[in-house]
Amino acid sequence: MQNTTKQYDAVFDKCKDLFAKKTKDYGTAWRILRTSSLTDQIFIKAQRIRTIQETGVNKVGENIEDEFVGIINYCIMALIQLELGDSGELEMKADEAINLYEKYYLATKELMEKKNHDYGEAWRDMRISSLTDLILMKLLRVKQIEDNEGKTIVSEGLDANYQDMINYSVFALILMSEGKN
Repeated sequence: MQNTTKQYDAVFDKCKDLFAKKTKDYGTAWRILRTSSLTDQIFIKAQRIRTIQETGVNKVGENIEDEFVGIINYCIMALIQLELGDSGELEMKADEAINLYEKYYLATKELMEKKNHDYGEAWRDMRISSLTDLILMKLLRVKQIEDNEGKTIVSEGLDANYQDMINYSVFALILMSEGKN
């Protein structure tokens, strides 16, 4: 578990660095997006990963690792949007956006540590393609919850699903860094 924590932090450092740089370049223009639009952006990335995994062909040239990073960052943005909603200014200071990013990183890491303990790091024996499929399944669930105006009867809410997608993406990146597929 200790190694997982270090690997998890290293993945998030890379993601946060990209988020911070893009925030300096673009500001927080993503704040204009509804949560459902962020869900669709995540879907596009996950579907591209699956297509490349199935066909072995990558015509755009961007690698799968970058798409998993994109999923992580879009999920964090979605979590921020769930908290802030349509209230407040669209443009926020870079340090405020990064502080919110770190808040959700820490909450998601805490969830990972709890689940990782209970599941005995089962993800280490999974295929990256299965993690991709789990992300796509979570996206279909999120779309259904969004279509139900956020209401669930017995299921986890949007936030838990975004956090799971983040963790599946981090796990995929860790496995890829270890040369697994």
